[in-house]
Amino acid sequence: MSRRYAARLMIPVLSLSLTNLVCHAQSPAVPAQPTYGVAISTDHAQSVVAASIEEARKNNWKMAIAIVDTGGHLVHFVRMQDTQIGSIELSIEKARTAALFRRPTKSFQDNIAAGGDGWRLLRAPGITPLEGGIPILSDGKVIGAIGVSGGTGAQDAQVAKAGANPA
Repeated sequence: MSRRYAARLMIPVLSLSLTNLVCHAQSPAVPAQPTYGVAISTDHAQSVVAASIEEARKNNWKMAIAIVDTGGHLVHFVRMQDTQIGSIELSIEKARTAALFRRPTKSFQDNIAAGGDGWRLLRAPGITPLEGGIPILSDGKVIGAIGVSGGTGAQDAQVAKAGANPA
């Protein structure tokens, strides 16, 4: 291989490496995500739902509440009487997003609202960018997630937090 040909091959490689370096240097620090723990048990999932239902009833909100394990598989689900049917799948998808990506779904909603690169999330598979999905932690590890739907995003999140982080 001639030196001239080798130099031509190296220019794109060096260019990509430099671009990668600059992009990482300018991007904000990404907070560390918790690791996965042993998946949530059925009994624990039921207690999370019970605390969530209590919060929803206290505020007279009708909610669909889903609990998934670390793999995003449904462990427990409740739809309160007269909750809109559309909230069933939405609550499951919010829980799945929170479990698989180990962060609240509101973080995706906020990224999209910021525009720019956040818009790419609209096409990312497995992401439901709506507030109301929260990871469930045990000893600092994700053991599952809760997803709530039926009210506004803030109401859904309030009910999810009551279950995921009981007082």
